[in-house]
Amino acid sequence: MVVYGARKTQKVMAKEISKDSKFSLSIETLGALALGLATLIGMWYSLQADIDEAKKLPPPEVSRTEYDLKDELIRNSVLNIEEKVQDNGKKLDKIEERLYNLQ
Repeated sequence: MVVYGARKTQKVMAKEISKDSKFSLSIETLGALALGLATLIGMWYSLQADIDEAKKLPPPEVSRTEYDLKDELIRNSVLNIEEKVQDNGKKLDKIEERLYNLQ
């Protein structure tokens, strides 16, 4: 890192870490780390329990009526999009015609 003063340029070196380096943590930091670790461990076991429960449930059944309704919804959506594309094509043709008339 370079620190610029009024007239001098001074380089500040970072400390090197070695076997003799000292490291200190406050009680608050250790408590926060322990709380965070406990939270993560609790979430892990909760997730594992949910996964085990889901494995025991029967697979969901899709009835023929539900399948037909979803299929119809998708087909209607596709047809609706197709109509919108055709409408946009007509509008684009009008815009091109007006543009050629301006030139």
